[in-house]
Amino acid sequence: MTAPLTPPPPPNDRSSYQGGPVPPPVGAHAVGAASGATYDHHGEQDGPGMLTEVRQAAVTVVAVAISGVLLGVLWWKLAPSVPLVGDLVGDEWVVYLKESESEHAVAVDGTFTLLALAFGALSAVVVFLLRRRGGVPLVVALGVGGLLGSLLAWRVGVWLGPAQDVIAHAKDVGKGVTFSAPLKLGAKGALLAWSVAALVVHLGLTGLFGPRDPEPDPWPAPQRYPAGPYGEKSA
Repeated sequence: MTAPLTPPPPPNDRSSYQGGPVPPPVGAHAVGAASGATYDHHGEQDGPGMLTEVRQAAVTVVAVAISGVLLGVLWWKLAPSVPLVGDLVGDEWVVYLKESESEHAVAVDGTFTLLALAFGALSAVVVFLLRRRGGVPLVVALGVGGLLGSLLAWRVGVWLGPAQDVIAHAKDVGKGVTFSAPLKLGAKGALLAWSVAALVVHLGLTGLFGPRDPEPDPWPAPQRYPAGPYGEKSA
C-alpha cells in the first residue's frame, strides 16, 4: 500500500522555517515609521540631545535677563515721582512728604508690574517662535531669566532714579523746594510678574500651536498559524 501524500505547506508559512534569519515583525516597522523617530545602533533616539537643550536654555536665560535693562529704563521714565520737601529745623534738616504717599507708592509698584507682565508675554512669544518644540530646560530658562531680568530692572531703575540720600538732596535744592524721592519698589512680589507671565503665555502658545507627536499605528492582530514548527497542526 502507498502512504497518503501530505501537501506541502504554503511558501510563506512559518512552519517552513529552516534556520535562516527571521525578519522582524511588521508591526515594529509600522510603529517606527509612524512615529518618525530614528535610532542608532545603540538604540538611542536621534535628536538635539539634552546637552544642546541645556545650551539653548542658558542662552535664553542670558538674553531674557539682559532685556531687564530696558525694563529698568522704562520704569524710571514712566513711574510717577513722589514729591518731597526739605526743611531746616534748628540745626538739622528734615524731609517730609508733600502729598499722600500711598497713591504714589501704588502707582510706582503698578507701573513696574504692568511693564514686567508685558515683558514676560513678549519674551514668551519670541522664545516660542524661535523654539517651537520647547522642552523643560527652555521653560525653566524662561522662569529664571524673567526673575533675573526683574532684579536687574529694579536695580537699574533705582540707580537711574533720584539720589538715595534725601537729606543731601534737600540741602542741594534748598529749604522748601520740592524734589523727587528715590525710586523704590515697595511690593517685592512684583519681581515675579515677569516669570509668571512668561510661563503662562508660553504654556498657552505651546498648547494651541505647538507641534503634535504623531500617534503610532496599532499593533497588528495576532494570527494563528495553520501548522506548527514541524508541520503539525496547531491546536
